[in-house]
This record gives sequence, C-alpha cells and structure tokens, in this order.
Amino acid sequence: MKQVHIFIFGFVQGVGFRQFIKTKAKEFSLTGWVRNLPDGSVEAVFQGDKASIEKIIKLCRKGPFLSEVENVDIKWENIVDNLSEFMVL
Repeated sequence: MKQVHIFIFGFVQGVGFRQFIKTKAKEFSLTGWVRNLPDGSVEAVFQGDKASIEKIIKLCRKGPFLSEVENVDIKWENIVDNLSEFMVL
C-alpha cells in the first residue's frame, strides 16, 4: 500500500476536475480525497497499490475535457492514517 500527495495547477477548477478524479479513484479502488485550493489549484491524496496510483497520476496530468493542466507536483509519503473511502472535500 502506497500514498501520494499531489497538487495540480492550471485551469482545473470549475471544469469537473474533482468529480473526474473521484470517479477514476473509485474505478482504480483507491482511497483518499480531493479538494480545491484558494489559489485555483487542486490538491489530492491517494492511497492504494502503486500501479493504480501511477494510473491516476497520469490522468491528473491530463484532466477532464475542459481542463488545462499546466503542472503536477507529486510527493510520495508514508501512510499515517488508512483512509477508508475516496471523498471530495
């Protein structure tokens, strides 16, 4: 089990990005959360197997149809709390 903490920059709010991420995270059996930040970016934490996390990172680099992702910062972390579901905060 792995955990990654990511920040997604660009035109990523108001385009269904969080719902897109939630749908894909559930599809890949990942737990965690996603939220909008005041600076216009999106922050997310994913927990699960490394292959599934790498798949969702690829999708975060692309985003849903109307988004324009400029940059994604990725930080692999040790798991402190096991999350039981995926939530939009």
